[in-house]
Amino acid sequence: MKKKRGENGFPQAIGRAWPRALMIMGVWFALLTNFAQASAIAPGGSNSISAYPPLNFWAFGGANFWVSGDGAAPISFTNLSSNWKGDGTDLVVNNPGSPAWLQFPVVEPNGTTNLSVNIGSVTFWYAPGWSGTNLGGSGPAAGAANLLTVGGYTTNSSFGWWCLYVNAAGALSFSAQTNDLSDNCCTYVSAPVAWTTNFWHFIALTYSTTNTALYVDGDLAATGQAITNYPGGNALANGFFIGSDTNGILQAEGMIDDLYTYNVPLDADAVYSTFDQLCFAYYANPLNEPEFVSAPSTPSTSSGAPDAITGSGDLQWVANASCVYGTNAYQVWLTNVKTANAGNGVINVTFTIQGGLPGNTAVPFDVFANSELSFGPNGVPWSWMGQGFACNTYNLPITDSADVFLIVGTPQDSENSDLTDAYQNLVSKTNPNNPYGNPDGLLTGWEVLLGLNPNNSNLTQPGLRANYGYTPADWLNGVSGIKSGTVGMDNEGNVLQVSQ
Repeated sequence: MKKKRGENGFPQAIGRAWPRALMIMGVWFALLTNFAQASAIAPGGSNSISAYPPLNFWAFGGANFWVSGDGAAPISFTNLSSNWKGDGTDLVVNNPGSPAWLQFPVVEPNGTTNLSVNIGSVTFWYAPGWSGTNLGGSGPAAGAANLLTVGGYTTNSSFGWWCLYVNAAGALSFSAQTNDLSDNCCTYVSAPVAWTTNFWHFIALTYSTTNTALYVDGDLAATGQAITNYPGGNALANGFFIGSDTNGILQAEGMIDDLYTYNVPLDADAVYSTFDQLCFAYYANPLNEPEFVSAPSTPSTSSGAPDAITGSGDLQWVANASCVYGTNAYQVWLTNVKTANAGNGVINVTFTIQGGLPGNTAVPFDVFANSELSFGPNGVPWSWMGQGFACNTYNLPITDSADVFLIVGTPQDSENSDLTDAYQNLVSKTNPNNPYGNPDGLLTGWEVLLGLNPNNSNLTQPGLRANYGYTPADWLNGVSGIKSGTVGMDNEGNVLQVSQ
Protein backbone atom coordinates (compact mmCIF):
# COMPACT_ATOMS: atom_id res chain seq x y z
CA MET A 1 0.00 0.00 0.00
CA LYS A 2 1.49 3.30 -1.09
CA LYS A 3 0.06 6.71 -0.32
CA LYS A 4 0.54 9.89 -2.25
CA ARG A 5 2.66 12.39 -0.37
CA GLY A 6 2.46 16.10 0.11
CA GLU A 7 5.17 18.58 1.12
CA ASN A 8 7.92 17.52 3.55
CA GLY A 9 7.15 13.85 2.97
CA PHE A 10 3.85 13.66 4.88
CA PRO A 11 1.33 11.24 3.36
CA GLN A 12 -1.62 13.31 2.28
CA ALA A 13 -3.85 10.73 3.89
CA ILE A 14 -2.40 11.60 7.30
CA GLY A 15 -1.64 15.26 6.89
CA ARG A 16 -3.50 18.52 6.76
CA ALA A 17 -2.43 22.11 6.22
CA TRP A 18 -2.52 24.07 9.46
CA PRO A 19 -1.91 27.80 9.02
CA ARG A 20 -1.84 29.87 12.20
CA ALA A 21 -1.27 33.54 12.88
CA LEU A 22 -1.23 35.75 15.96
CA MET A 23 0.33 39.13 16.67
CA ILE A 24 2.58 39.26 19.75
CA MET A 25 4.99 42.19 20.23
CA GLY A 26 6.17 42.17 16.65
CA VAL A 27 4.41 39.22 15.04
CA TRP A 28 3.83 35.56 15.67
CA PHE A 29 3.00 33.55 12.60
CA ALA A 30 3.29 30.05 11.30
CA LEU A 31 4.34 28.89 7.89
CA LEU A 32 2.05 26.51 6.06
CA THR A 33 2.93 23.12 7.43
CA ASN A 34 1.56 19.61 7.65
CA PHE A 35 0.56 18.07 10.94
CA ALA A 36 0.65 14.30 10.94
CA GLN A 37 -2.22 12.22 12.23
CA ALA A 38 -2.20 8.46 12.61
CA SER A 39 -3.81 6.47 9.84
CA ALA A 40 -4.75 2.83 9.51
CA ILE A 41 -1.91 0.44 10.26
CA ALA A 42 -1.08 -2.20 7.69
CA PRO A 43 -2.73 -5.52 8.54
CA GLY A 44 -0.76 -8.26 10.21
CA GLY A 45 0.90 -11.09 8.31
CA SER A 46 3.87 -11.17 6.00
CA ASN A 47 3.65 -7.44 5.29
CA SER A 48 3.58 -6.45 8.96
CA ILE A 49 6.72 -5.54 10.86
CA SER A 50 5.72 -8.09 13.51
CA ALA A 51 6.69 -10.80 11.00
CA TYR A 52 10.34 -9.70 11.26
CA PRO A 53 11.95 -10.15 14.70
CA PRO A 54 14.91 -7.75 15.02
CA LEU A 55 18.46 -8.70 15.85
CA ASN A 56 18.54 -5.87 18.37
CA PHE A 57 17.19 -2.38 18.90
CA TRP A 58 18.12 0.91 20.56
CA ALA A 59 15.31 3.06 21.95
CA PHE A 60 17.68 5.47 23.78
CA GLY A 61 15.47 5.68 26.87
CA GLY A 62 15.28 4.34 30.39
CA ALA A 63 17.79 4.67 33.19
CA ASN A 64 20.78 4.21 30.89
CA PHE A 65 20.19 5.89 27.54
CA TRP A 66 22.91 4.08 25.63
CA VAL A 67 22.29 0.38 26.33
CA SER A 68 20.75 -1.80 23.62
CA GLY A 69 17.32 -3.37 23.82
CA ASP A 70 18.76 -6.61 25.24
CA GLY A 71 20.56 -4.63 27.97
CA ALA A 72 24.06 -4.77 26.50
CA ALA A 73 26.32 -1.81 27.24
CA PRO A 74 28.29 -0.05 24.48
CA ILE A 75 31.99 -0.65 23.95
CA SER A 76 32.61 3.08 24.32
CA PHE A 77 30.94 6.46 23.92
CA THR A 78 31.81 10.12 24.32
CA ASN A 79 30.29 13.59 23.98
CA LEU A 80 26.73 12.34 23.55
CA SER A 81 23.55 13.95 24.78
CA SER A 82 19.82 13.32 24.64
CA ASN A 83 16.57 15.26 24.54
CA TRP A 84 12.83 14.72 24.40
CA LYS A 85 12.19 15.59 20.75
CA GLY A 86 11.46 12.05 19.57
CA ASP A 87 8.76 9.70 20.81
CA GLY A 88 10.40 10.08 24.21
CA THR A 89 14.14 10.45 24.68
CA ASP A 90 16.47 10.23 21.70
CA LEU A 91 20.19 10.19 20.99
CA VAL A 92 21.92 13.44 19.99
CA VAL A 93 25.30 13.17 18.22
CA ASN A 94 26.16 16.77 17.49
CA ASN A 95 29.48 18.03 18.82
CA PRO A 96 31.42 19.47 15.84
CA GLY A 97 34.18 20.88 18.04
CA SER A 98 35.22 17.49 19.45
CA PRO A 99 34.84 13.80 18.55
CA ALA A 100 31.55 12.14 19.51
CA TRP A 101 30.54 8.51 19.02
CA LEU A 102 28.53 5.54 20.31
CA GLN A 103 30.25 2.19 19.65
CA PHE A 104 28.70 -1.28 19.92
CA PRO A 105 30.09 -4.71 19.03
CA VAL A 106 28.90 -6.32 15.81
CA VAL A 107 28.80 -9.60 17.74
CA GLU A 108 28.55 -9.51 21.53
CA PRO A 109 30.69 -11.79 23.74
CA ASN A 110 27.65 -14.04 24.35
CA GLY A 111 27.32 -14.60 20.60
CA THR A 112 24.39 -12.22 20.01
CA THR A 113 24.65 -10.56 16.60
CA ASN A 114 23.79 -6.87 16.62
CA LEU A 115 24.38 -6.09 12.94
CA SER A 116 24.47 -8.22 9.81
CA VAL A 117 26.58 -6.57 7.09
CA ASN A 118 25.94 -8.87 4.11
CA ILE A 119 22.17 -9.32 4.26
CA GLY A 120 19.60 -7.55 6.40
CA SER A 121 17.90 -4.25 7.17
CA VAL A 122 18.28 -1.25 9.45
CA THR A 123 15.51 1.21 10.33
CA PHE A 124 15.62 4.35 12.47
CA TRP A 125 14.39 7.91 12.82
CA TYR A 126 16.76 10.81 12.12
CA ALA A 127 16.44 14.59 12.36
CA PRO A 128 19.42 16.63 11.10
CA GLY A 129 20.63 19.64 13.04
CA TRP A 130 21.38 21.29 9.69
CA SER A 131 19.68 22.06 6.38
CA GLY A 132 21.05 20.75 3.09
CA THR A 133 22.83 22.99 0.63
CA ASN A 134 20.12 22.10 -1.89
CA LEU A 135 17.74 24.12 0.33
CA GLY A 136 20.10 27.02 0.89
CA GLY A 137 21.55 25.64 4.12
CA SER A 138 25.18 24.93 4.97
CA GLY A 139 24.89 21.16 5.38
CA PRO A 140 26.78 19.24 8.10
CA ALA A 141 29.88 21.02 9.37
CA ALA A 142 32.11 18.04 8.53
CA GLY A 143 30.78 17.81 4.97
CA ALA A 144 29.03 14.48 5.51
CA ALA A 145 26.90 13.03 8.29
CA ASN A 146 27.54 9.35 9.04
CA LEU A 147 24.47 7.62 10.43
CA LEU A 148 25.75 4.05 10.80
CA THR A 149 29.37 2.96 10.22
CA VAL A 150 31.56 -0.13 10.29
CA GLY A 151 35.28 0.21 9.53
CA GLY A 152 36.65 3.08 7.49
CA TYR A 153 37.07 4.08 3.88
CA THR A 154 40.57 3.58 2.41
CA THR A 155 41.82 4.36 -1.09
CA ASN A 156 43.01 0.77 -1.65
CA SER A 157 40.35 -1.29 0.16
CA SER A 158 42.86 -2.29 2.82
CA PHE A 159 40.53 -2.34 5.84
CA GLY A 160 36.84 -2.62 4.93
CA TRP A 161 33.99 -0.15 5.18
CA TRP A 162 30.20 -0.25 5.52
CA CYS A 163 28.39 3.06 5.86
CA LEU A 164 24.99 4.75 5.59
CA TYR A 165 25.46 8.50 5.35
CA VAL A 166 24.07 11.75 3.94
CA ASN A 167 26.14 14.52 2.36
CA ALA A 168 25.71 18.29 2.36
CA ALA A 169 24.20 18.32 -1.13
CA GLY A 170 21.35 16.08 -0.07
CA ALA A 171 22.25 12.52 -1.08
CA LEU A 172 21.42 9.67 1.30
CA SER A 173 23.79 6.86 0.34
CA PHE A 174 24.88 3.36 1.33
CA SER A 175 28.47 2.40 0.43
CA ALA A 176 30.76 -0.51 1.29
CA GLN A 177 34.29 -1.82 0.76
CA THR A 178 35.89 -5.18 1.36
CA ASN A 179 39.44 -5.59 2.70
CA ASP A 180 41.10 -7.39 -0.22
CA LEU A 181 43.31 -4.53 -1.55
CA SER A 182 41.24 -4.52 -4.73
CA ASP A 183 40.71 -0.76 -4.67
CA ASN A 184 37.07 -1.70 -5.01
CA CYS A 185 34.51 0.65 -3.48
CA CYS A 186 30.91 0.78 -4.41
CA THR A 187 28.00 3.03 -3.58
CA TYR A 188 25.21 0.51 -3.83
CA VAL A 189 22.22 2.79 -3.52
CA SER A 190 21.69 6.56 -3.21
CA ALA A 191 18.58 8.74 -3.00
CA PRO A 192 18.24 12.54 -3.18
CA VAL A 193 16.76 14.12 -0.06
CA ALA A 194 15.81 17.69 0.85
CA TRP A 195 16.02 17.89 4.62
CA THR A 196 15.69 20.84 6.96
CA THR A 197 16.73 21.43 10.55
CA ASN A 198 15.18 19.27 13.28
CA PHE A 199 12.58 17.66 11.00
CA TRP A 200 12.26 13.92 11.65
CA HIS A 201 12.56 11.35 8.86
CA PHE A 202 12.14 7.59 8.98
CA ILE A 203 14.99 5.80 7.15
CA ALA A 204 15.07 2.15 6.18
CA LEU A 205 17.91 0.39 4.36
CA THR A 206 17.54 -3.18 3.05
CA TYR A 207 20.42 -5.10 1.43
CA SER A 208 21.12 -8.60 0.16
CA THR A 209 22.92 -10.58 -2.54
CA THR A 210 20.17 -9.64 -5.01
CA ASN A 211 19.51 -5.91 -4.46
CA THR A 212 19.58 -2.93 -2.11
CA ALA A 213 16.85 -0.39 -1.33
CA LEU A 214 16.42 2.88 0.55
CA TYR A 215 13.10 3.99 2.02
CA VAL A 216 12.43 7.50 3.34
CA ASP A 217 9.31 8.24 5.41
CA GLY A 218 7.70 4.94 4.47
CA ASP A 219 8.12 5.23 0.70
CA LEU A 220 10.68 3.58 -1.57
CA ALA A 221 13.25 6.27 -2.45
CA ALA A 222 15.77 4.28 -4.53
CA THR A 223 16.87 0.76 -5.43
CA GLY A 224 20.39 -0.43 -6.18
CA GLN A 225 22.56 -3.37 -7.03
CA ALA A 226 23.32 -6.43 -4.93
CA ILE A 227 25.87 -5.98 -2.15
CA THR A 228 29.09 -7.82 -2.99
CA ASN A 229 31.62 -5.96 -0.81
CA TYR A 230 31.49 -5.74 2.94
CA PRO A 231 34.04 -5.52 5.77
CA GLY A 232 36.13 -8.42 6.94
CA GLY A 233 37.11 -9.58 10.39
CA ASN A 234 39.40 -6.71 11.39
CA ALA A 235 36.79 -4.04 10.73
CA LEU A 236 33.99 -6.09 12.27
CA ALA A 237 36.07 -6.64 15.42
CA ASN A 238 36.08 -2.86 15.96
CA GLY A 239 32.30 -2.83 16.16
CA PHE A 240 29.87 -0.39 14.58
CA PHE A 241 29.24 3.27 15.31
CA ILE A 242 25.85 4.94 15.64
CA GLY A 243 25.78 8.56 14.49
CA SER A 244 29.42 8.99 13.42
CA ASP A 245 32.44 7.47 11.71
CA THR A 246 34.88 5.41 13.77
CA ASN A 247 36.83 8.54 14.74
CA GLY A 248 33.78 10.46 15.89
CA ILE A 249 34.42 13.22 13.34
CA LEU A 250 31.81 12.73 10.60
CA GLN A 251 28.96 13.03 13.07
CA ALA A 252 25.26 12.80 12.32
CA GLU A 253 25.00 16.34 13.74
CA GLY A 254 21.44 15.61 14.68
CA MET A 255 19.08 13.27 16.54
CA ILE A 256 18.65 9.50 16.14
CA ASP A 257 15.93 7.35 17.68
CA ASP A 258 14.45 3.85 17.61
CA LEU A 259 17.22 2.05 15.70
CA TYR A 260 16.36 -1.55 14.72
CA THR A 261 18.61 -4.09 12.95
CA TYR A 262 17.49 -7.24 11.10
CA ASN A 263 19.18 -10.17 9.37
CA VAL A 264 16.63 -10.22 6.52
CA PRO A 265 15.50 -7.54 4.05
CA LEU A 266 12.17 -6.00 5.08
CA ASP A 267 9.48 -5.74 2.45
CA ALA A 268 7.88 -2.42 1.47
CA ASP A 269 4.69 -2.94 3.47
CA ALA A 270 6.62 -3.77 6.63
CA VAL A 271 8.64 -0.57 6.25
CA TYR A 272 5.51 1.51 5.72
CA SER A 273 3.65 -0.08 8.63
CA THR A 274 6.54 0.83 10.95
CA PHE A 275 6.55 4.41 9.73
CA ASP A 276 2.78 4.60 9.95
CA GLN A 277 2.67 3.39 13.55
CA LEU A 278 5.27 5.85 14.81
CA CYS A 279 5.00 8.99 12.67
CA PHE A 280 2.39 10.72 14.83
CA ALA A 281 4.62 10.57 17.93
CA TYR A 282 7.45 12.32 16.07
CA TYR A 283 5.52 14.85 14.01
CA ALA A 284 3.14 15.88 16.80
CA ASN A 285 5.84 16.40 19.44
CA PRO A 286 5.61 20.14 20.25
CA LEU A 287 9.37 20.24 20.93
CA ASN A 288 10.17 19.33 17.32
CA GLU A 289 10.60 22.88 16.11
CA PRO A 290 13.74 23.88 14.17
CA GLU A 291 16.38 26.11 15.68
CA PHE A 292 17.12 28.99 13.34
CA VAL A 293 20.70 29.96 12.52
CA SER A 294 21.64 33.59 12.98
CA ALA A 295 22.37 35.55 9.81
CA PRO A 296 25.91 36.74 9.04
CA SER A 297 26.74 40.09 10.62
CA THR A 298 28.88 42.85 9.08
CA PRO A 299 30.17 44.69 12.16
CA SER A 300 31.32 48.27 11.79
CA THR A 301 34.16 49.96 13.66
CA SER A 302 32.63 53.42 13.32
CA SER A 303 31.37 55.24 16.37
CA GLY A 304 27.71 55.87 17.04
CA ALA A 305 25.01 53.21 17.20
CA PRO A 306 25.84 49.78 18.62
CA ASP A 307 27.71 47.92 15.92
CA ALA A 308 29.01 44.56 17.19
CA ILE A 309 26.09 42.86 15.43
CA THR A 310 24.84 44.85 12.46
CA GLY A 311 24.01 44.74 8.76
CA SER A 312 21.14 43.55 6.61
CA GLY A 313 21.79 39.89 7.42
CA ASP A 314 19.23 37.71 5.66
CA LEU A 315 16.72 40.54 5.20
CA GLN A 316 16.09 41.47 1.57
CA TRP A 317 14.78 44.97 0.90
CA VAL A 318 11.60 44.98 -1.16
CA ALA A 319 10.20 48.53 -1.27
CA ASN A 320 9.61 51.78 0.57
CA ALA A 321 6.35 51.99 2.52
CA SER A 322 4.18 54.81 3.82
CA CYS A 323 5.29 55.77 7.32
CA VAL A 324 3.24 55.18 10.42
CA TYR A 325 5.06 56.64 13.42
CA GLY A 326 4.95 55.64 17.06
CA THR A 327 4.61 57.81 20.15
CA ASN A 328 8.36 57.60 20.90
CA ALA A 329 11.61 56.50 19.25
CA TYR A 330 11.41 53.01 20.74
CA GLN A 331 7.85 52.10 19.80
CA VAL A 332 8.26 49.88 16.74
CA TRP A 333 6.34 46.98 15.23
CA LEU A 334 5.93 44.68 12.20
CA THR A 335 2.88 44.84 9.96
CA ASN A 336 1.54 43.54 6.61
CA VAL A 337 3.01 40.09 7.19
CA LYS A 338 2.59 37.72 4.25
CA THR A 339 3.98 34.31 3.32
CA ALA A 340 4.47 32.72 -0.09
CA ASN A 341 5.85 29.35 -1.15
CA ALA A 342 9.02 29.95 -3.18
CA GLY A 343 9.61 26.26 -3.93
CA ASN A 344 12.46 23.92 -2.92
CA GLY A 345 11.38 24.06 0.71
CA VAL A 346 11.71 27.86 0.94
CA ILE A 347 8.94 30.12 2.26
CA ASN A 348 9.26 33.87 1.59
CA VAL A 349 8.04 35.99 4.48
CA THR A 350 7.44 39.68 3.75
CA PHE A 351 6.71 42.36 6.33
CA THR A 352 6.93 46.10 6.89
CA ILE A 353 8.73 47.76 9.80
CA GLN A 354 6.83 50.71 11.27
CA GLY A 355 7.16 53.00 14.27
CA GLY A 356 9.77 55.30 15.74
CA LEU A 357 9.70 59.05 15.19
CA PRO A 358 10.03 61.11 12.00
CA GLY A 359 13.67 61.90 12.72
CA ASN A 360 14.63 58.29 13.38
CA THR A 361 13.89 56.62 10.05
CA ALA A 362 17.64 56.04 9.46
CA VAL A 363 18.01 54.10 12.73
CA PRO A 364 18.38 50.32 12.21
CA PHE A 365 16.07 47.90 14.02
CA ASP A 366 17.01 44.26 14.73
CA VAL A 367 14.71 41.44 13.58
CA PHE A 368 14.86 38.14 15.50
CA ALA A 369 13.35 34.70 14.77
CA ASN A 370 12.65 31.65 16.87
CA SER A 371 10.71 28.42 16.53
CA GLU A 372 9.46 28.78 20.10
CA LEU A 373 7.92 31.73 21.89
CA SER A 374 10.58 31.63 24.57
CA PHE A 375 11.91 34.38 26.83
CA GLY A 376 13.99 34.84 29.96
CA PRO A 377 17.60 33.90 30.80
CA ASN A 378 16.84 30.17 30.55
CA GLY A 379 14.68 30.40 27.44
CA VAL A 380 15.57 29.08 23.99
CA PRO A 381 17.86 31.68 22.37
CA TRP A 382 16.49 33.61 19.41
CA SER A 383 18.40 34.04 16.15
CA TRP A 384 19.37 37.41 14.70
CA MET A 385 18.01 37.74 11.15
CA GLY A 386 19.32 41.19 10.26
CA GLN A 387 18.53 44.90 10.59
CA GLY A 388 15.94 46.96 8.75
CA PHE A 389 14.55 50.47 8.86
CA ALA A 390 11.13 51.89 9.60
CA CYS A 391 8.88 52.66 6.62
CA ASN A 392 10.43 49.81 4.59
CA THR A 393 9.21 46.39 3.44
CA TYR A 394 11.52 43.37 3.61
CA ASN A 395 11.55 39.74 2.54
CA LEU A 396 12.99 36.98 4.75
CA PRO A 397 13.50 33.53 3.12
CA ILE A 398 12.82 30.73 5.59
CA THR A 399 14.02 27.23 4.67
CA ASP A 400 12.48 25.45 7.65
CA SER A 401 8.80 24.60 7.14
CA ALA A 402 7.65 25.07 10.71
CA ASP A 403 6.30 27.63 13.14
CA VAL A 404 8.18 30.91 13.08
CA PHE A 405 8.02 33.74 15.57
CA LEU A 406 9.42 37.17 14.64
CA ILE A 407 10.21 40.08 16.94
CA VAL A 408 11.60 43.49 16.04
CA GLY A 409 13.94 45.14 18.56
CA THR A 410 14.97 48.73 19.15
CA PRO A 411 18.56 50.08 19.06
CA GLN A 412 18.61 50.80 22.79
CA ASP A 413 21.97 49.92 24.38
CA SER A 414 21.63 50.72 28.09
CA GLU A 415 25.27 50.14 29.08
CA ASN A 416 27.15 50.92 25.83
CA SER A 417 28.41 47.37 25.36
CA ASP A 418 28.04 47.58 21.54
CA LEU A 419 25.08 45.17 21.73
CA THR A 420 21.44 46.21 21.83
CA ASP A 421 19.36 45.35 24.87
CA ALA A 422 17.13 43.30 22.59
CA TYR A 423 20.06 41.18 21.37
CA GLN A 424 21.26 40.58 24.93
CA ASN A 425 17.81 39.62 26.21
CA LEU A 426 16.95 37.38 23.28
CA VAL A 427 20.18 35.95 21.83
CA SER A 428 23.25 36.20 24.08
CA LYS A 429 21.24 35.94 27.33
CA THR A 430 23.49 38.52 29.00
CA ASN A 431 22.69 41.40 31.35
CA PRO A 432 21.83 44.51 29.29
CA ASN A 433 22.60 46.68 32.33
CA ASN A 434 26.20 45.48 32.75
CA PRO A 435 28.71 46.05 29.92
CA TYR A 436 30.92 43.26 31.27
CA GLY A 437 29.11 39.96 31.56
CA ASN A 438 32.05 38.30 33.37
CA PRO A 439 35.32 39.28 35.12
CA ASP A 440 37.66 38.93 32.12
CA GLY A 441 37.45 42.64 31.24
CA LEU A 442 36.06 42.31 27.71
CA LEU A 443 32.93 44.17 26.68
CA THR A 444 30.01 41.85 26.03
CA GLY A 445 29.75 43.09 22.46
CA TRP A 446 33.38 42.29 21.72
CA GLU A 447 33.08 38.82 23.23
CA VAL A 448 30.17 38.08 20.89
CA LEU A 449 32.10 39.60 17.96
CA LEU A 450 35.13 37.38 18.71
CA GLY A 451 33.01 34.25 18.96
CA LEU A 452 33.55 33.87 22.72
CA ASN A 453 30.92 32.95 25.28
CA PRO A 454 30.07 36.24 27.03
CA ASN A 455 28.77 34.34 30.05
CA ASN A 456 32.14 32.66 30.73
CA SER A 457 35.33 34.29 31.96
CA ASN A 458 38.21 33.59 29.57
CA LEU A 459 40.64 34.09 32.44
CA THR A 460 39.58 30.70 33.82
CA GLN A 461 39.89 28.89 30.47
CA PRO A 462 43.55 28.21 29.56
CA GLY A 463 42.62 27.22 26.02
CA LEU A 464 41.24 30.70 25.31
CA ARG A 465 44.18 32.75 26.52
CA ALA A 466 47.85 33.20 25.71
CA ASN A 467 50.12 31.94 28.51
CA TYR A 468 53.55 33.55 28.87
CA GLY A 469 56.26 31.88 30.92
CA TYR A 470 59.40 33.29 32.56
CA THR A 471 62.78 31.78 33.39
CA PRO A 472 64.39 32.25 36.83
CA ALA A 473 66.16 35.27 35.35
CA ASP A 474 62.78 36.77 34.44
CA TRP A 475 63.24 36.23 30.73
CA LEU A 476 60.08 35.73 28.72
CA ASN A 477 60.43 32.26 27.26
CA GLY A 478 57.31 31.21 25.42
CA VAL A 479 53.64 31.31 24.66
CA SER A 480 51.15 28.46 24.87
CA GLY A 481 47.44 27.92 24.47
CA ILE A 482 44.98 28.03 21.59
CA LYS A 483 45.57 31.78 21.34
CA SER A 484 49.24 30.99 20.83
CA GLY A 485 51.97 32.96 19.16
CA THR A 486 55.71 33.51 19.05
CA VAL A 487 58.18 35.59 21.06
CA GLY A 488 61.33 36.89 19.39
CA MET A 489 64.30 37.64 21.71
CA ASP A 490 67.91 38.66 21.34
CA ASN A 491 70.83 36.72 22.88
CA GLU A 492 70.33 38.48 26.22
CA GLY A 493 66.67 37.51 26.44
CA ASN A 494 65.30 40.93 25.61
CA VAL A 495 61.91 40.73 23.91
CA LEU A 496 62.11 42.04 20.34
CA GLN A 497 58.78 40.94 18.97
CA VAL A 498 55.56 39.21 20.11
CA SER A 499 53.01 37.95 17.59
CA GLN A 500 49.67 36.22 18.07
